[in-house]
Amino acid sequence: MSDFLVIVESPAKAKTIERYLGKKYKVKASMGHLIDLPKSQMGIDTKNNYNPKYITIRGKGPVLKELKSAAKKAKKVYLAADPDREGEAIAWHLAKSLDVDVHSDCRVVFNEITKDAIKESFKHPRAINMDLVDAQQARRALDRLVGYNISPLLWKKVKKGLSAGRVQSVALRMIIDREKEIAAFVPEEYWTIGAEFLKGKSSFEASFYGIGKEKTDLKSEDDVKNILKQVQGNKFTVESVTKKERKRHPAPPFITSSLQQEAARKLNFRAKKTMMLAQQLYEGIDLGKEGTVGLITYMRTDSTRISEVAQGEAREYITGQYGEKFIQTEARKDKKQSNAQDAHEAIRPTSTMKVPETIKEFLSRDQYRLYKLIWERFVASQMAPAIMDTMSVDLKNGEVTFRATGSKVKFAGFMKVYVEGTDDQVEEKDKFLPELKQGDEVTKKDIEPKQHFTQPPPRYTEARLVRTLEEMGIGRPSTYAPTLDTIQKRGYVSLDNKRFVPTELGEVIHELMLEFFPGILDLEFTAKMEQNLDNVEDGKINWVKVIDEFYRGFEKNLEVAEKEMQEIEIKDEPAGEDCDQCDSPMVFKMGRYGKFMACSNFPDCRNTKAIVKEIGVKCPKCEEGNIIERKSKKRRIFYGCDRFPECDFLSWDKPLARKCPKCENMLVEKRLKKGVQVQCTECDYKEEPQS
Repeated sequence: MSDFLVIVESPAKAKTIERYLGKKYKVKASMGHLIDLPKSQMGIDTKNNYNPKYITIRGKGPVLKELKSAAKKAKKVYLAADPDREGEAIAWHLAKSLDVDVHSDCRVVFNEITKDAIKESFKHPRAINMDLVDAQQARRALDRLVGYNISPLLWKKVKKGLSAGRVQSVALRMIIDREKEIAAFVPEEYWTIGAEFLKGKSSFEASFYGIGKEKTDLKSEDDVKNILKQVQGNKFTVESVTKKERKRHPAPPFITSSLQQEAARKLNFRAKKTMMLAQQLYEGIDLGKEGTVGLITYMRTDSTRISEVAQGEAREYITGQYGEKFIQTEARKDKKQSNAQDAHEAIRPTSTMKVPETIKEFLSRDQYRLYKLIWERFVASQMAPAIMDTMSVDLKNGEVTFRATGSKVKFAGFMKVYVEGTDDQVEEKDKFLPELKQGDEVTKKDIEPKQHFTQPPPRYTEARLVRTLEEMGIGRPSTYAPTLDTIQKRGYVSLDNKRFVPTELGEVIHELMLEFFPGILDLEFTAKMEQNLDNVEDGKINWVKVIDEFYRGFEKNLEVAEKEMQEIEIKDEPAGEDCDQCDSPMVFKMGRYGKFMACSNFPDCRNTKAIVKEIGVKCPKCEEGNIIERKSKKRRIFYGCDRFPECDFLSWDKPLARKCPKCENMLVEKRLKKGVQVQCTECDYKEEPQS
C-alpha cells in the first residue's frame, strides 16, 4: 500500500510524476473531468441561486470507483489537476467525491513537469482555492444559460444542430463586421515615383518624397506629371545624410495567444492543433534512457513572467554558445495587459539545455517544429537587442526631393536565434546604400511612376482574430482555440485562403442574435463579463451576483425572442441540373464546408456533388477541357482539367487566360506570404506582386 495518493488529469503525466516522487506515492489519472453538468439538461437552477446540478459523467463511473478505492487505502490524498480555474474545479469535485477536506493542504500545483518542480510543489501543498472554483462555476453557468436557452430556440426557428455562445457569437460578429467593412470600402487612388540612381558604379533606389522639405502626396497622374516636369536633367545633389544607430529588442516569451498567432504565421498550424501539440510537450515526451520528460511549461497563460532559475540557465547557455556580449543586460519592460491574470509563467522550455536538435529523434515532425519555435523564442527573449545602422539620404533636383533609406545589422544580438513574424510577413533585410555625403552628385538612371489603390481591411486569419479578441479583453487563453473551432464546425464561417468568410447561415444567425440578444454581441459587455469573472477569482465579488445581474436582462430578451422570432426556412436553391442517378432536380445545400450539390430526392437518393467552379481558362495540356477549381481532402484549393481522368493536368497555382509575353507559355497567380504574383511556369518572367 502506498502512503500517498496523487491524482492528476492525464495518464501521460502519471507515470512521470510517480517516478519523480518515489515508492511512497501512487499517482493515478482522473482522465479530465469526472463530475460535470448533465448534457441532457441545462443543470442550472435559476430559481435557487443558480445552483449547479452536478453528476458523474457517463462512462467515468469505473474511474471514480477506482479512485475512491485507492483513496481509502492512502494516508493522504493530493489533488494535482492542471494549474488553472478548470483544474481547480476538477480538484474540488474530486475532493467532494473522495471525502477529502477542501480546507486541508490537499492541493498541489506545478507549472512544469520536471523533477525539481514536482518535488518543490509537494513541499507547499495548499487548500483548494474556492475563488478559483467559483470563477469556473460562473463561466460554466453563463455558458449554460446562454447555450442551453438560445440553441434550442435556433433549432426550432432555423434548423437543428445550431448553437450560440457568448464568445463564439462575438467572434462571428467581428468576422461579419469586417466583411461589411470590405464591402463598403471605396478604394482611393494614389501614386508613387520610384527611381534608380548611380554613384560611381554603385546603384541604389530612392522614392519621391516631396517638394522642398515638405512631404507631398501624389493623388493622380496629373500630380505625377507635374512633378516630373520639374525634374531638370539626370543630376541630383545629396542635400542631407542622416546616420543613426537603432536598437531592436526581442519579443517577450510566448503566452497562449502569441503562441497560437506565431504558430499560424510560421508553421501554418491552426489554433486547435497548436494547443494539442503544446499539451503533449507539457505532459511529457519519452526521451529514451532519460524517460518521459515534460519539455515546456504550462501552455495556458497570459503572463510573460520568467523565473530567475530559468533566466539563469538561459544566460548560461547564451554565454557558452554566443559569448557574454549576447546576454541581455537591460531590464525587460514588457507591457502587461490590464486584463492579464498573471497566474503562471510564460510558455518556455523546462530546460534551455534541451536544445531542439538534440532531442529531435524523439519528437514527431510537428512536435519538433513547435518545440523549436518555443525554445528559440524564449532563448531570444533573454538575449541582447540587435543594433541596426540606419541611413537616410535626401536627393534634390531643383525643389524636387527624393529620399533613399538603408539599414544593415551592426550587431545581430537576439536575431542570431529568432525573429518574430508579422501578419504581413515583412522581413527586415539589409538594404545597403553607397557611401554618400552632403554635396555629392548622383545620376538618375531610371524613373518609374506607379499607380496604386488603397486596400480594404484584410479578412481575419486565425492569428489576427485571436490577437484582436485578446486586445479587446474577450475570452481567455483557454477559450480561443475551441471558439474558432466551433464557429467553423457549425458552418457559420468558412476559410478562404486561410481567412474567415461568413456563410449565409452565419449571417442569418448573427442577424437573429443582433435583433433579440444585442447584449451578448456587445463587445464592451462581453469584455466586462470577463473582467467580472476575474473579480470572482480574486475574491472581489460573489459569483452568484455576477450571474444574476446577467440573467435578469437575458431572461427578458429570451421571453421576447420566444414570442417574436419568426421561423426562418433556409431554402435549397435549384442547381439547374438533374441528378445523374435518379433524374430528380439537384439543389444547392449548405454544409460544414460551405455549399454543395445534393439530390432533391433525399433520402431516397443520396447523390451529392461538389460545386464546380470554372475560372475561364482552357486546359493548357489537352486544349479541350476547361480548368476548374477543386479542393483536396485537406480543403486546400487546386486547379485541374474538367476532363479528368482523361486529362491529368493539375496546378496548385491559379492559371490565367493570358499567355506569357516572353515565351507564350502559361501564366499563373502564385500566392506569396504577402499578396499574389503573376509569373510564368516555364521562363523567368514575373510581374510586380499585388497585395
